[in-house]
Amino acid sequence: MKLTVRQPAFTGLIGVARSDITPPVGIFARNWGAATHEVAEGIHRPLTATALCLRTSQDAPPLLLVSLDLGWWRTTQDEWNLRGAVLDALQIDAAHLLVHFTHTHSGPALSRTDADKPGGDLIGPYLDQLREHVIDAGRRAIANAQPATLDWAYGRCALARNRDLVDPDQPDRVVCGWNPDMPADDTLLVGCARDNNGNTLATLVNYACHPVTLAWQNKLISPDFVGALREVVETHTDHAPCLFLQGASGELAPAEQYTDDVTIADKNGYVVGFAALSILTDMLPPQTGLVYGGVIESGAPLALWTRQRIKPAGHLRANCQPIGIALKHDLPSISELQQQLATSSDIYQQERLRRKIRVRETVGNHVEAQLTVWAWAIGDAILIAQGNEAYSQLQIELRRRFPGTAIIVMNLTNSPHAGYLPPRNLYDKDLYQVWQSPFAVGCLETMIEHCSDLMQELQVQ
Repeated sequence: MKLTVRQPAFTGLIGVARSDITPPVGIFARNWGAATHEVAEGIHRPLTATALCLRTSQDAPPLLLVSLDLGWWRTTQDEWNLRGAVLDALQIDAAHLLVHFTHTHSGPALSRTDADKPGGDLIGPYLDQLREHVIDAGRRAIANAQPATLDWAYGRCALARNRDLVDPDQPDRVVCGWNPDMPADDTLLVGCARDNNGNTLATLVNYACHPVTLAWQNKLISPDFVGALREVVETHTDHAPCLFLQGASGELAPAEQYTDDVTIADKNGYVVGFAALSILTDMLPPQTGLVYGGVIESGAPLALWTRQRIKPAGHLRANCQPIGIALKHDLPSISELQQQLATSSDIYQQERLRRKIRVRETVGNHVEAQLTVWAWAIGDAILIAQGNEAYSQLQIELRRRFPGTAIIVMNLTNSPHAGYLPPRNLYDKDLYQVWQSPFAVGCLETMIEHCSDLMQELQVQ
């Protein structure tokens, strides 16, 4: 009996390019309600835009994935001003472009509506430059595309911990911080794109963990742990660009977080970076599998596995579909929230109300929000992306349903951020991710079923 094991892979044309998108010091960067400062006072590590192009041939339409060291979109208009411009400039179909945020909480505020804030006058020009940098990186990645193979392998990394902690002083309240008694999804998926000579063109690291090491005390622009992660991986791969892809991390974050100590942010990044290197080191060469060669009789009967050249899958398919997600029936209207804001004297409550207003503007005054899910088949791998913050149950369940397939799951992609997608069993808890979310109970389960159907359609095409 011939047994063959191979890594999930895609072979075709692959290109990569990077642009520096570090904002100017002095830009409005208040991302935390507890912050007492308004503007960024320095740079910890640069922010980057890294573009990856995939196509089956020079004549075939490209798929373009761009990973940005940014936090989240506040408004639909700002998000579309960038993504729409990229689609138009590069003549790409809407299903073929993914603009993904790594979700640092130490980047610039990304809303032109904050122009009146300290340093807010820098936001508009920065977003204009960001648009041009993304277009440029995308154009270069498409132009650089060359014959290559993208292999995937799973591993583990212990950085991500559950962050839904029952408050020891108020047992009826769940606070946002490390819960040492709850398990966390530690799955780490790594991709490696290599040319026909075995040279690394790019690496991809898909991991679910909130970049909240640096918090309200921090006054520096930073990609958080993602910066040191990239440094480790790129140093050991001949400086090939590394793209970080934020997974379904709604309830996941490092144990050590909420600090202004950049050495802790770097330490957290090194943990993921070295775990990724371990997976990369264990990968087989491109277009190679292991074939069972029978038994060698020795002191024990020895099963012999040998390397054999294998042609990976070469297809690409892309789709995007809307999905209706019910909103909470008691969600206040924009006018009601504005009235509450006008009469509130609590600075923390004011911050929460301002955020709720932006969320309501994003989802609209309806009973249901129209979200979009993007799905790509990349050879033996499937990528699922959406714009909100799903709990890790999304990636756990999809990977359970599609064993043997590399499943890349990405939050914070192609859409303004509206809220969390928590599991049904948490909706009776006093929990930030539940009361922040505009989505009704069952939202995560609806998303899982929709993504599963999309993936099934891609596999049978």
